[in-house]
Amino acid sequence: MADEPTTRADHARDAAVAAALGKLDLDAKARLLAGQDMWSLPALPEIGLASLVMSDGPIGVRGVRWTADDPSVALPSPTALAASWDPELARRAGRLLAQEARRKGVHVLLAPTVNLHRSPLGGRHFEAYSEDPYLTGEIGTGYVLGVQDGGVGTTVKHFVANDAETDRFTVDNLVAPRPLRELYLAPFEAIVAGARPWGIMAAYNQVNGSTMTEHRYLQNDVLRGEWGFDGYIVSDWLAARSTVGALLGGLDVAMPGPRTVYGEALAAAVRAGEVDRSAVDDAVRRVLLLAARVGALDGAPAAVTEPPAPVDGEALAREIARRSFVLVRNEARDGRPALPLDPANGTIALSGAAARDARVLGGGSATVFPDHIVPPLDGLTAALPPGRLTYAIGADPSDELADADQGFELTAVCRDAEGRILGTASVPGGRLQWAGSDLPDGVTHDTLHSVELTGTFTPRESGEHTFGTRGLGGFRLTVGGAVLFDGFQAPGPAADPFEEFFGAPVERARAALTEGERVEVSLLHTVFKIPDAPISAVALSLLHLGPRHDPDELIAEAVEAARTAAAAVVVVATTESVESEGFDRENLRLPGRQDDLVRAVAAVNPNTVVVVNTGSPVELPWRAEVAAVLLSWFPGQEGGGALADVLLGAAEPGGRLPTTWPAVLADAPVSKTTPENGELPYTEGVFIGYRAWERAGTTPAYPFGHGLGYTDWEYETIAATPSEARVRVRNTGRRAGREVVQIYLAPVVDAEADPDRVERPARWLAGFASVEAAPGESVEVTVPLRRRAFEIWDETAGSWSYVSGTYEVQAARSVTDRRLTALVEAADRTP
Repeated sequence: MADEPTTRADHARDAAVAAALGKLDLDAKARLLAGQDMWSLPALPEIGLASLVMSDGPIGVRGVRWTADDPSVALPSPTALAASWDPELARRAGRLLAQEARRKGVHVLLAPTVNLHRSPLGGRHFEAYSEDPYLTGEIGTGYVLGVQDGGVGTTVKHFVANDAETDRFTVDNLVAPRPLRELYLAPFEAIVAGARPWGIMAAYNQVNGSTMTEHRYLQNDVLRGEWGFDGYIVSDWLAARSTVGALLGGLDVAMPGPRTVYGEALAAAVRAGEVDRSAVDDAVRRVLLLAARVGALDGAPAAVTEPPAPVDGEALAREIARRSFVLVRNEARDGRPALPLDPANGTIALSGAAARDARVLGGGSATVFPDHIVPPLDGLTAALPPGRLTYAIGADPSDELADADQGFELTAVCRDAEGRILGTASVPGGRLQWAGSDLPDGVTHDTLHSVELTGTFTPRESGEHTFGTRGLGGFRLTVGGAVLFDGFQAPGPAADPFEEFFGAPVERARAALTEGERVEVSLLHTVFKIPDAPISAVALSLLHLGPRHDPDELIAEAVEAARTAAAAVVVVATTESVESEGFDRENLRLPGRQDDLVRAVAAVNPNTVVVVNTGSPVELPWRAEVAAVLLSWFPGQEGGGALADVLLGAAEPGGRLPTTWPAVLADAPVSKTTPENGELPYTEGVFIGYRAWERAGTTPAYPFGHGLGYTDWEYETIAATPSEARVRVRNTGRRAGREVVQIYLAPVVDAEADPDRVERPARWLAGFASVEAAPGESVEVTVPLRRRAFEIWDETAGSWSYVSGTYEVQAARSVTDRRLTALVEAADRTP
């Protein structure tokens, strides 16, 4: 990391940290390194230290209570943010999240996730940015800068090679030094250099035989030694397993608490001579520096004393969404592209269950609860004149139970063993998740015996409704005064403790209900307490599924509406059981009968537009049969409004693919996520993503970097040196637009002249920049080329090696759509 000048404030913080450290005894120091509950570190009033509060991200700040009773702004998914190819937009997103964190009393955001899209089956794919380390690093740097602009800390995660969910607590990912450096460590290194993050999160997994919370080489030698990282390292939740191993391996904080490998166990290890007090002091010093930076240590100036100007969360969420949408197909019909739609031409037939009940975010710890969601149906209804839009379900991506949301009004009533009410809380959405100190006022885990979700349900359809539960313990379900279920759910053989905590959905009963007729509902839960559990927690959900319909009839209804419409818009989506933390995907198929719906609608309406509401790639077997395909990712709470903006032409889709989309899973060069005998070898080396696709010679459905707009661009000139590329482009269309100029570096290799030359990808992303231009306007952009773009990791020497020679500098619209090239002779130069 480049040295930065030390300021007077830096000196004052260092002095305050040193003074505070000198006042603490061993027990206080050890206690400070262990979570006091699910989300915070203990306050130490004797040194003027407030309790440091952490919260999950990355698309919103949940706060310390995981409940819809405390709503959060929900931004588009990280894949969406990366699809903008705009680090400055990521910085603005970070500033909004810092604003949200301050509002909720949060000091540190547990984000961003900068692991790579190694396999399209990765279950947490939606929460990471890209398959490319450079793009990931640039977007992550912008995000971290933005959050810390607002005086809130970040913890860049998950360090490192946490690229899949299968056996994530135990898997040993075997990664050779070169791909480890060139791919998986690269985004972390870039962010440390470019944003100076205040925290890093150590992952669950092992890398090359050592669990990451104890990885001395990667955490102490590389992260702190080579890169100069001066922040704190926190464990992923429940990842720390060894007191001595973790401290010597560089881990500063073990979360959550109060039962951790630090605290009393750490103080005892020091007294037993197993670790030096100096190692404890180093960790405490880093935690105190974090506290000083976020303004939680008396006498230490905060890193930010004047937060940025307030950000309109709804407006920014809508802007990011439309800037992230990727138009991957837009065929002309009658001489005119399918998009944007012209409502003056006639009606638009909208279909798809996700058009009405949008999926705006992925499942797991990234979940937040916005105070409202704008689905596509509402966004288009608001934007179109009356009578211009019809809607039919067409196909539901899931026949599975979901949290009781639409039509439910519920309150949680907490009681002790004698039936006395201890406290209450509202439960919008039917899901209750209390961990550590998340409980309502007046309630403790020791006194809590039962929780009753009680309220009303107003069906929006007549028919047989299905009810269920998620969670462990006793359940008594009552609907309309009738007890439909009374029983107990025992824990199963879950290997993942969070899976055990949340539980699996279970159908309990069915009831015939009438549209619009309100009924009383109650779910009485007797709390199940797991002995010696690392977290005291209560988690349960009332689940619901509306009346089941004949799939063929639903499709036929949508087809009839589309047959006479000027255009048809079909929204397809995944579900939480497909894309979520805790498990990897088994395939890339859309769930349910959605593929059948698209084909049936396209057969009767040549102007069919498909909106793909997923966080990561899915197979689109009908893509050549429809007029347009628009990827909306998980678009956040304002997604429906942004979709209307783009479909109707008020804004152009601004996104470019941050990851390759396969036509079918079998084509993906790298897909394995399941370990064998506890190990997952990264045998592909440096060839993941587009690097692997080009090496395999296989054509994907849509390549990395691809994305269309509503205007056309001509690439006019390029001039390049080893340090920069200058590209001039012209907007040759009829409306203003934005273009992402991508620069790829391709070595010119003479295999016969240098047969021992190390194998490198055919090309790699070396830089990018956005330009905007009016119709007919020509603009020039300069894209810096980093020294690192010409380097490889020399496994023999254990260092970076500059590879001199001839390179093609390629200006492109995607990795496969290269418009201009220039040759440069690269020779080693001073870093």
